[in-house]
Amino acid sequence: MSIKVSRRNFLKLSTAGVATSSMAMLGFAPEPALASIRYYKLAAAKVTRNTCTYCSVGCGMLLYSRGDGGINTVSDIYHVEGDPDHPVSRGSLCPKGAGVLDFIKSESRLSHPEVREPGSNEWKRISWNEALDRIARYMKEDRDKNFVTHDADGHLVNHWITTGFLAASACSNETAYLTQKVIRSLGMLAIDNQARV
Repeated sequence: MSIKVSRRNFLKLSTAGVATSSMAMLGFAPEPALASIRYYKLAAAKVTRNTCTYCSVGCGMLLYSRGDGGINTVSDIYHVEGDPDHPVSRGSLCPKGAGVLDFIKSESRLSHPEVREPGSNEWKRISWNEALDRIARYMKEDRDKNFVTHDADGHLVNHWITTGFLAASACSNETAYLTQKVIRSLGMLAIDNQARV
């Protein structure tokens, strides 16, 4: 197989070759590339698997954090990505899930339970145990006061209609089933699911 080169193309190629070699002799040659190790920002991170809380899809997330749990260290999440091993999302996240790092680092994010007592205009910080005890106490008081066993016609109804329940958005089918069982066993009729925030 022969290559056909015209006189004009031969002169162009020759001129380009001479110009390139002349630039190299004048010191314009690139420096030799040196092999070096580039530090990977996630190399020393602690990886925690989590589930996105924004909607009912329940995509898997990988949270990368600094800190080894020592006394004088502060743990800090600095990178979030989709979990490629998660059976639901297989590594993909929607824009809300992909931007969850901004929510984690937000100055206005509430990280402790707070309560505003009746008649007060201030929010007071309480412990998680106190918050759960208050919720359980208020639910029991309301159920004991308003539980209905029979309707006006004498039919057995066993329901509690003065309190409702809002289920979490990112629960699995198993969690949703157990939630229904617990809430229905209390006699609660008003139940809804937070499908999207």
